[in-house]
Amino acid sequence: MPKVLSLRVTLREDVDISIQNSQIINGKTVTARQIEALMAVEETGSQTSAAKRLGISVPVLHKYIACIEEAVGGPVLKTTPAGSVLTHTGKEILDLARYTENRCIMDRGFTVCCTPVTEDIMMSVISASKIPDAHIIVSDDEYNIRLMRENRADLAIIDDPLYLFEVEEYQMEEIGYMGMVYIDNGPNFIRYKYGAQRVAFMYLDSINKKYNIDSETFSLPELLGSNKSFFIDEFMLTRRNLRLKSAVDPKMLRHAITAIYREEEPRISKIIKAVKARKL
Repeated sequence: MPKVLSLRVTLREDVDISIQNSQIINGKTVTARQIEALMAVEETGSQTSAAKRLGISVPVLHKYIACIEEAVGGPVLKTTPAGSVLTHTGKEILDLARYTENRCIMDRGFTVCCTPVTEDIMMSVISASKIPDAHIIVSDDEYNIRLMRENRADLAIIDDPLYLFEVEEYQMEEIGYMGMVYIDNGPNFIRYKYGAQRVAFMYLDSINKKYNIDSETFSLPELLGSNKSFFIDEFMLTRRNLRLKSAVDPKMLRHAITAIYREEEPRISKIIKAVKARKL
């Protein structure tokens, strides 16, 4: 999926307009390149890997991150045994960057949004469908619904069926089902940002299980390395060849994956049919 941090358009041969997604934090400018560096760390989970992706040295990447932290007045990254993850402030910076980035798109193509739970299969389906000018945005269910309401997406794939009560204005179609793995490391939980987490915690409530949600994460490495209890969609582990023993049969936490859209049209029908054929 392309990550655009700047936009350039040509109105006439002699008029070239460029929009860059920078931010002003506490009166200090955080540049598009610095934001791009932070985004690369989030996506790779490693400052070394992020520097390699951007084609810069690690010290230069550290300088970019330091500039952001100087503007913020605190850390935007933290180091864990599994690598580097964003702090809450770092996540807020990138959330705003992505929001602004999408707002800057002057002529968007056909856009599908989903979460990391269905990202792999949607990438595969979109590639195979050969729909011209198709784009994929990967975020959480709440943000993807916002994209639909702001008319910045044509089709959203929703993990959490409880959200469907909030989007009754759209057409809906179930495209598959997933079970969730429950890793039981005691009463203290780390909540993953993606998947049908509310369904999973409702299960704990139904069996009168006492628990505390200590933290929430966007990062799969942070989740897996947390040594806390958590829920994760079985499909995400299978796609990564990870085998974790669930405290309950994943079928007990089975939930629907649903496509929402404004009106049926050939591209949407083609994608839904292709996803159903994968038999989630």
